[in-house]
Amino acid sequence: MGLRLLFTFEGLVVASVIYSLPMMTHLLISGYRGVPKNLIEASWTLGKSKLETLIRVILPNMKASILVGLVLSFAHTLGEFGAVLMVGGNIEGQTRVASIVIYNAVEAIDYKTAHIYSAALLLLSFFSLIALYIINIKRGQYTSPLWQGILKGWQTMRKI
Repeated sequence: MGLRLLFTFEGLVVASVIYSLPMMTHLLISGYRGVPKNLIEASWTLGKSKLETLIRVILPNMKASILVGLVLSFAHTLGEFGAVLMVGGNIEGQTRVASIVIYNAVEAIDYKTAHIYSAALLLLSFFSLIALYIINIKRGQYTSPLWQGILKGWQTMRKI
């Protein structure tokens, strides 16, 4: 077949998807269970096929779960080390990712580089999650006073 995944970027992508699949699946199942059954049945009653019902009724009602799943899977995969090292190896310019650079820096006792890359990963993950929360707050997903206060503070800071 000639498909080569080990020690390639494509292999890293496949390994990362498989690594994050349980988290994404759990969120998608929760989102599907949140879709009112009467909407699905109404779509079928109006003569829509199962595929049309999926595309026009179920997926739009699962947008929040899909978004949360994608962002959390991305943040979860950022720090992955084991699968990345086993599948991608440590080939500079091809399969070396931030978690491998951190590992190499610590092995070489170059803590400054390790700290810089660790901080970059932390900030990227943090801002990904903050962006997700802001999107969900604006869509009315979080109604707690804490999140509403955070949103008001964010809006105030943007005006300054």
